[in-house]
Amino acid sequence: MAKNRESGGLPSRREVLAGVVGSAAVGAGALAGAQQAEAPKPRPRAPEDPTKMQGRVPSPVGQRSAFETPERMVRVLEPSSSSRTPLQYLQGVVTPADLHFERHHGGIPNIDPERYELLIHGMVERPTTFRLADLKRFPVESRLRFLECSGNGGTAFQNRGRYPRMSPQEMDGLTSTSEWAGVPLKLLFREVGARPEATWFLAEGMDAAVMTRSVPMEKAWDDAIVAYAQNGEPLRPEQGYPVRLFLPGWEGNASVKWLRRLELSDRPFMTREETSKYTDPLPGEKARMFSFGMDAKSLITFPTFPARLDGPGWWEIRGIAWTGRGRITRVEISTDGGDTWEDAELQEPVLPKCHVRFRKLWNWNGRGATLMSRATDETGYVQPTREALLQARGSYTRYHYNQIRSWRVESDGQVFFAG
Repeated sequence: MAKNRESGGLPSRREVLAGVVGSAAVGAGALAGAQQAEAPKPRPRAPEDPTKMQGRVPSPVGQRSAFETPERMVRVLEPSSSSRTPLQYLQGVVTPADLHFERHHGGIPNIDPERYELLIHGMVERPTTFRLADLKRFPVESRLRFLECSGNGGTAFQNRGRYPRMSPQEMDGLTSTSEWAGVPLKLLFREVGARPEATWFLAEGMDAAVMTRSVPMEKAWDDAIVAYAQNGEPLRPEQGYPVRLFLPGWEGNASVKWLRRLELSDRPFMTREETSKYTDPLPGEKARMFSFGMDAKSLITFPTFPARLDGPGWWEIRGIAWTGRGRITRVEISTDGGDTWEDAELQEPVLPKCHVRFRKLWNWNGRGATLMSRATDETGYVQPTREALLQARGSYTRYHYNQIRSWRVESDGQVFFAG
């Protein structure tokens, strides 16, 4: 049978986050620092026979076992900051709220929900200000959906295999899946009487950066929600408490957090965040703007660095796949560097715009091998190679890094990122 073992015990932790969020290049010093692991902390103690002593009583807020210590990787480059989800240590598709990735442009504001207001104005019949209690009077909807920073995977794309000691968390940890709950935005727009000639709306946050993005009205009439809950509880401050915009399947920066204003118009607003940032230079002196949708992508999460296989035999290759275009319909695995491909099994649930787990049994012969995964979504879009992405976007692309990743399994069982 399959060994299905991950050696190494508790996850090692790193102080410095490798990679750049929303940036094209990373300094070698920062990446080198990311490879320096902390000294292991003392292992917690537990009684040899727990039946011989009374256990602790419940607490107001539950806590993890002392033996389970997953952490986000935090990087602060003021005023910007981010943290990354430990993808290689999670199970299922739902990311615990305290491990959901973060990306901030001006820090995390402290907002009193009793004083919160959301203004909707512009090309509407009835400009209206909603309090949090007003929003909660509307019918609530909840959806399991992924969120991903548009710069996720930049380290893998720009540096290829020059820094092999990168975990899935370091490389692609700017994506997570949660159950988001709130008011469908279309209900609010109907309430205020959105005019037919309104084709765009501006979403504005109340953080120090005053994050603003222009969004086509089609998304509002489709599946956009004004969210105030995540995984069954109120949003956490780093996820936009008390209210955020959530645009399923679209790049994370457009899902404006700490939402305070929506203005309807007949044209995009061309704000700082969508001109100087989140606009992709292309070959031929062109630029790609409003590239909202996240394309199909997959990531092997085991075996990957820092795991080590303890011998030949049956192992299970595992990972996640996702697409902003709908459902993932296929994931293929290669164990010979892309020469041949075989279908992996997709694990239920397979939901639209949501992480899905895949797995594939592999009989490792003990020799060096290169593992790769390739996703296909319901539109027929196939995850591209790095070369194909370069040809389409050029070498100065800064966002939407969904190229195929590869991992090298050495004959001694060590696993490294291979580009």
